[in-house]
Amino acid sequence: MIRLINQEKHSKVASYLATLTVSGVLLVGCSSPPKAPDQALQAAELAIATAEQARVADYASPELGEAREKLTAARAAVAKEEMTTAERLAEQARADAELATAKADAAKAQAINDELGKSVNTLEQELQRNSGGVQ
Repeated sequence: MIRLINQEKHSKVASYLATLTVSGVLLVGCSSPPKAPDQALQAAELAIATAEQARVADYASPELGEAREKLTAARAAVAKEEMTTAERLAEQARADAELATAKADAAKAQAINDELGKSVNTLEQELQRNSGGVQ
């Protein structure tokens, strides 16, 4: 009698374990691989292309280089199916490209400001020369 009860318990435990094993296998088999961060990659590519068209490399080459390296690393992470890493790297690449663009814009604005300052100085000198000769 005791032997029958023990056999029933072992049978139920074995049944539960079999059910859990089958369920686990089905969950693993049915899960799909993580989705590639396509939007983040496209945003990074666009930001880099925009920076290149604006000739940012003349003013902010290190930042643009960082953006390119991070985009390459993001693509490699996608190939390894490391989607979280890929998305993070793509976002950093976009940010680096945008920083490069902002630095280049600031440098261009400073160059224009400097040129305007020189022009104002030249005009002031001309005015002083011309007004000095009239008096």
